[in-house]
Amino acid sequence: MRRAVVVLAVISSTGGGCGSWQRVGSPDAPRPGTTVPKLFDATSVYRSMGAYVGGGALPFVASIRYLGGPGADSTLALFSLSLTNQALSFQRRGGEFVAEYHVEASFRTDSTGLAPARQISSDEQVRVRNFQETLRTDESIIFQQYLTVLPGVYQVLVMVRDRNGPAFARAERTDTAPRFAGAAMTRPIPVYTAEGRSQRGELPTLLANPRATLPYGSDSLRFYVERYGAASPATLVARVVDGADHELWRDSVKVTRGADLERATVLVAPGKLPVGQAELQVVSVSGGDTARSRFLVSFSNQWVITNFEEMTSLLRYFDRQEWVDSLRRSSADHRPEVWRAFWKATDPVPITPENEAIDDYFHRVQQANVRFQDEGEPGWLTERGEVFISLGEPDEILDLSSGGMDRNGQRVLSWTYTSQRLVLYFQDQTGFGRYRLTPSSRAEYQRVLARIRRSGS
Repeated sequence: MRRAVVVLAVISSTGGGCGSWQRVGSPDAPRPGTTVPKLFDATSVYRSMGAYVGGGALPFVASIRYLGGPGADSTLALFSLSLTNQALSFQRRGGEFVAEYHVEASFRTDSTGLAPARQISSDEQVRVRNFQETLRTDESIIFQQYLTVLPGVYQVLVMVRDRNGPAFARAERTDTAPRFAGAAMTRPIPVYTAEGRSQRGELPTLLANPRATLPYGSDSLRFYVERYGAASPATLVARVVDGADHELWRDSVKVTRGADLERATVLVAPGKLPVGQAELQVVSVSGGDTARSRFLVSFSNQWVITNFEEMTSLLRYFDRQEWVDSLRRSSADHRPEVWRAFWKATDPVPITPENEAIDDYFHRVQQANVRFQDEGEPGWLTERGEVFISLGEPDEILDLSSGGMDRNGQRVLSWTYTSQRLVLYFQDQTGFGRYRLTPSSRAEYQRVLARIRRSGS
């Protein structure tokens, strides 16, 4: 919810510069190698927005944005990639922790396997001050680099490798570098910061936002756009529309004129934008052309949840139910401000950009989906999922059935929470692996849960 200050590293004049932006926080994230499927399919969401998405043990999101090159027959590509600290293997070196990774991006004009037309290859380091910072699970690292390509169609392959471990991921798809000849406008480029440039022969000073994600109810999302070949200063209007082309937001855009281009930065404030995918349209009133770019309004770039009702439903076991109820009761117009209040009230470490309580909660929801998916419904909706999400990992799990069944023909499991002096029993009453708390266990569970919530521990 609170954006950390970001600094773009120096970009070389040859177009080969890059930098890493780092953000730090909670120690409660899983270590590298922990496999937990996405609560919602972040891969398909970001791919539908045109991003390159690598999965597996080293997930990343990358994007390629295009601007006019030095000449009419050249295009400037801005390649950017985001990683999380948690995905990399850190090693202690003196008073800090260091991770190393390798990035490759190749632009091929065909699929014959011949040498690529252009290629990025870079070894990078990430240095953090303490162990907790190595556990970040948000977008904590951004790599970016410019390169000049000829306009045309390319098969682009992106690969990332952990240099201190076996983790590796790749993504590939066809991409088109446009020709910016005559009157033309770039697609809006999502950025964290933008100073732009005054002529096509320079490199713009931008810090890209590869995920193009705007946190719901807070922050603002910036887009950088350039226009070429204009006979007179352009009048630009920016508008945000939903999937049905309903206008959600509109504003005029201040344009700065340079030697052979015009540039502008569009600041999209969250305001009353709903959760989900949206499209920014920058319209040239005088020229009649429109440039488009999709972005995502989500509760977090870590948890890609794009529906308000689903969010409140997923929070049904969250220990601050008075705040969840306030979210459910809020009208559409007041949801952003209620969400901001909810976030602030439930955030245990306000100095970090994340809400560690919510992140820990959704991590347990994900684990429940993995561990209890055998009951024919989402694992987090099972009674074992409910208890696991609410109370965490039990100290002991026993199968009390003899020969697979108890004397009543039912399987019985017991979960013990030692610190709570609580033993819960789950019965498979149907014989199809659907475990339910016994009535007495349900009563004991609710009593202990109420006590925990009253005490706040």
